[in-house]
Amino acid sequence: MATKFDGIEEEQISRLEQGTSNAKSASQSMPNMGCCASAACVTIAQKLIAEVIGTYFIIFAGCGSVAVNKLYGGSVTFPGICVTWGLIVMVMIYSVGHISGGHFNPAVTITFAIFRRFPWKQVPLYIVAQLMGSILASGTLSLLFDVTPQAYYGTVPVGSNVQSLVIEIIISFLLMFVISGVATDNRAIGELAGIAVGMTIMLNVFVAGHLNVFADFGCRPISGASMNPARSIGPAIVRHVYKGLWVYIVGPIVGTIAGGFAYNLIRFTDKPLRELTKSGSFLRSPPANAS
Repeated sequence: MATKFDGIEEEQISRLEQGTSNAKSASQSMPNMGCCASAACVTIAQKLIAEVIGTYFIIFAGCGSVAVNKLYGGSVTFPGICVTWGLIVMVMIYSVGHISGGHFNPAVTITFAIFRRFPWKQVPLYIVAQLMGSILASGTLSLLFDVTPQAYYGTVPVGSNVQSLVIEIIISFLLMFVISGVATDNRAIGELAGIAVGMTIMLNVFVAGHLNVFADFGCRPISGASMNPARSIGPAIVRHVYKGLWVYIVGPIVGTIAGGFAYNLIRFTDKPLRELTKSGSFLRSPPANAS
């Protein structure tokens, strides 16, 4: 019996040694297969694809609603445009946010990196992916619709550049403040992040995003409510409209950095959420003896 068990143990040991040698040889051969064979490279590629797709559909739906409204006599209406922007951002956050983080915005990506919530080495890749999604969506809209200069779906300052810059900083501040609260603070209700961010986008477009929709009725548009450099750069490149483009690059970046900084000033506390508040249906814990 001892001889039989000894034989089994020796066979198992030889299999383990063989498996170890195979793993070593495989790991030694991995560098020869190139960096794209590594798991990290595959993960980065998946994130970038998610950012391209997410940004594409945000620009396609949001800017598409603007173009359709201008081309077809206000059929979408200004409130419809606001709701479209909010809904598409919310939908894409819930669709691919768990893959890439759901940035879709170079200003948000830069702000996350500044406050050490995102690796700097991935920032250029994310920005390129976001710009690519915006350009592709803008190109698709130009192919689908006969976009006239009056039906331009990008963002152009109607008043002075300074006025548009200030409003872009303010609304981008609010956007990043909300994102920091619902997406980076573990005391927040993470499942509601998409709704909170989408509603913030909708409110900001209501305030600053008239986009000439009601210009014929005497309502003065402000900046177009970009909040996103990619949202303005894509249409500008495709339609060759560069007036005031710097406003929609500088404003959102300055605003989001300020918003992230403001939230980080007030976020530090050692108390968990349920010690700070004892009411509210979303915040109430189930009883310990609940089945």
